[in-house]
Amino acid sequence: MLAAHYRTLLAIHVHCVALSGSLFTARALMRITGRGAANHVVLRRASYLIDTILLGAAVALTMVVHQYPLVDAWLTVKVALLVLYVVLGSIALKRARSPRGRIAAAIGAWTTFAAIVGVAVTRSPASWFALLLR
Repeated sequence: MLAAHYRTLLAIHVHCVALSGSLFTARALMRITGRGAANHVVLRRASYLIDTILLGAAVALTMVVHQYPLVDAWLTVKVALLVLYVVLGSIALKRARSPRGRIAAAIGAWTTFAAIVGVAVTRSPASWFALLLR
């Protein structure tokens, strides 16, 4: 049943990745510049909704392609990077006490986000470096 919807699931997943990254970027920039709206309830709930749909589509896709974290290296790395991204994002948006700390955490989160996308695109734990290794 899910296999018939692979393209739809993939499209939902990719669109949610773009929405999630864009919303994080907007919120991080607001937080760095001291705007209180960065953690407004509407933005937080939108983030939760987008990320929940994103995760649901990701789980469905793993079932369709029969590749799983802790079995397939690229998905294991992707999940590990996702955990790091969430931690760095949380620091950038909530926990960092200084602008310098927020900036460092946001840069780390953006770098991790790029690595996650690289792992997904190349299906390699080497992320974007896999393109250089060809």
